[in-house]
Amino acid sequence: MSIVSSLQKCTAAGLSALFNQSFTEKDFQVNQTKPEFEGDYTVVMFSLVKSLKLSHNAIGNQLGDHLTKNYPQFFSKYNIIKGFLNLTVSDAYWVDLLNKNHNDTCYGKKAMNGKKVMVEYSSPNTNKPLHLGHLRNNFLGWSVAEILKASGYEVIKSCIVNDRGIHICKSMIAWQKFANGATPESTGTKGDHFVGEYYVKFNDAYKKEVDELVAAGKTKEEAEKESPIMKATQQMLLDWENGKPEVIDLWKKMNSWVYAGFDVTYKRIGSDFNIVYYESNTYLLGKGIVQQGLDKKVFYQKEDSSIWIDLTADGLDEKIVQRKDGTSVYITQDIGLALQKYEQYKIDQSIYVIGNEQNYHMKVLQLICQKLGMPNADNIFHLSYGMVELTTGKMKSREGTVVDADDLVDEMVATSKQHTEELGKVKDFTETELKELYDTIGLGAMKFYLLRVDPKKTMVFNPQESIDFHGFTGPFVQYTYARIKSILRKVDSSLLMVDSKDVPNQDVSSMNYDPSTMSLLKLEKDLIIAAEQYPSMIEQACTEHNPSVIANYVFHLAKTFNSFYTEHSIANAETSAKKQLRVQLASITANIIKSGMGLLGIAVPERM
Repeated sequence: MSIVSSLQKCTAAGLSALFNQSFTEKDFQVNQTKPEFEGDYTVVMFSLVKSLKLSHNAIGNQLGDHLTKNYPQFFSKYNIIKGFLNLTVSDAYWVDLLNKNHNDTCYGKKAMNGKKVMVEYSSPNTNKPLHLGHLRNNFLGWSVAEILKASGYEVIKSCIVNDRGIHICKSMIAWQKFANGATPESTGTKGDHFVGEYYVKFNDAYKKEVDELVAAGKTKEEAEKESPIMKATQQMLLDWENGKPEVIDLWKKMNSWVYAGFDVTYKRIGSDFNIVYYESNTYLLGKGIVQQGLDKKVFYQKEDSSIWIDLTADGLDEKIVQRKDGTSVYITQDIGLALQKYEQYKIDQSIYVIGNEQNYHMKVLQLICQKLGMPNADNIFHLSYGMVELTTGKMKSREGTVVDADDLVDEMVATSKQHTEELGKVKDFTETELKELYDTIGLGAMKFYLLRVDPKKTMVFNPQESIDFHGFTGPFVQYTYARIKSILRKVDSSLLMVDSKDVPNQDVSSMNYDPSTMSLLKLEKDLIIAAEQYPSMIEQACTEHNPSVIANYVFHLAKTFNSFYTEHSIANAETSAKKQLRVQLASITANIIKSGMGLLGIAVPERM
C-alpha cells in the first residue's frame, strides 16, 4: 500500500475516532506538501470545517496529535498552516521501504487479477508503408498494453489490417500500368515502400487525367467520375469482390510485398501482436448482425432497401449499416469484429487505439453494440489520440509528402550517432556495441518524445530536440541510468548486493545499518519519496490509459537522482552506513528507470 493510501486510511480512521462520525477517504484531500512548507504530505481540512463546526486549527491539532501518537511508524511530526495539516513521514518509514524494495526488479507491478483486455493498434493500409502517425499509434498501443500487464491484466495485442477497398486497388492499377513487371526484389526496394510508390503514381496520373478532362470542357466533378484510371480502379474493386482469379492473385502478390516490409519495420521499432485480423476476412462479419438488428427493430429499412439506424435521440444522426445493394459499410464490419473478439477471447475490455478523427465513428460503434445488446458493449473504450505533425507541417500520403517510419528511424539513429560521438565517451566500444547503442538511443529518443505528451493532445515532433541529452528526453533518462550503473560497478561488491550476476550467493536482505536509527538528508529523502510513487504512477497510467504519466515520472526520477548525486557522494559517503544506504538508493532508482522505460518500449544501455 502506498504512503498516500496509508495516510488516507489513517486519517479517515482518526477523524472517525476523534469526532464520533463516519469518515471516508473521499471526505478530504491528501496532497504532497508544497516545497515552501515543512512536511511531506498535506491533509486539506477545508471540507471538514462545516461538518465538524470547528476551526482549522482545532481539527488540525487534534488530528495531528492523533496520527503522530497512534501511527509513529508513519508520522514523526506535524504543523498547521491556514487550513492545511502538513505531516512529516518518519525517516524510519522511508529507510525501511528502501531496505525492502531496493533490489526488487518487479517493484510497482501487480499480481494477475484474472481479467482480460484486448488492445488494438497500428491498423495499417496495405497500399503504403507505415508513417509517423503509425509510429505514435504503435508506441501508444504497445505501451498501454505493457502498462496493463504491469497492473495485473492478461493482455491480447491485436491489429486489424486494412487490406481491401478502393485505396488498395489504386496501387494495384498503377502497378499494372506503370511497373513493367518490376518487383521489390528487381528494384532493391522494401516491399511496403515499393507498393506505396505506386499509390503516389496513381494519384499523379489521376490528377493529370482530371486536369485534361476539365481543359476539354468537363466540370471537375464530371472529370473525377470519368477519369479512365479511376473507372479502371472501381472495376477492379468489383472484380475483387466477385473473386476474379487474376485480380485476387495480383492482390495477394502485392499484399505479400507489403507484409514483408511491415514485418521488418515492426521488428525494428519493437511492435508485436498476439493476433492480426484482416479486413478481407472480416468485412462480411456484420451482415448477419444487420438482420438481427432488423428483427429487434434496432435498425430500419428504407424504400431503396438500404438499412439504417436512427441515433438522433442519442444526440447523433442517422447512420447507414448496409447499402441498398446489400454490401456492408465500415461500421457494420466493426460491429462484426467487435463480437468476434469477445467470442474468441471473452475479454473484459476492448481498447481501440485510433486517432481523434474517428471519435464520432467510435461513439456510433459503441452505441449500436449497446442497442443490439452485444456482450461487453459497455466496455468498448476508444483511446483517442491527437495527430502528430513534423515541424515542416502536415503530411499527405497520396501526395508523397508523408515521412515514412523507416526513414524517420534512420534519421533518428544517425542523429543519435552524431550526438554520441560529439560527447566522446564511447571510444572503447566495438563497432557492434556502437551500432546497438545508436539504435537504442535513436529509437528511445523517438519513443519517449512521442509518448511524453498526453495522447489526447495534437503534437509536433522535432527530431533534433528529441535527442538532446540535457532536456526532457529519452536520452537524458538513458544517460542517467547508464551513469548509475557505472557508479554501482565501482562500489564494493559487499555493499552492492543488487545484481545477482555481479554478486552471486549474497544475502540481499542483510544490511549494515539499523533502519530505525538512520536519519536522512533532504535529497536522500526526496529520492526515496520519488521512488515510492512508482506503483501509484503505474496505477494512474493504467486507469488513464496514458503512458505520458510514466514518461513524466521517470524523467522526474532521473532529475531527482542527478540532483542528489551532484551534492552527495556514494563511493566517499561519510559513513559505511550512509554508503550502504546510497548504494540502495542508486539501485532502486536504476531498477525503476529500467522498468518504467521498459513500459514505454525503451531500452536503457548499461554504458553510454
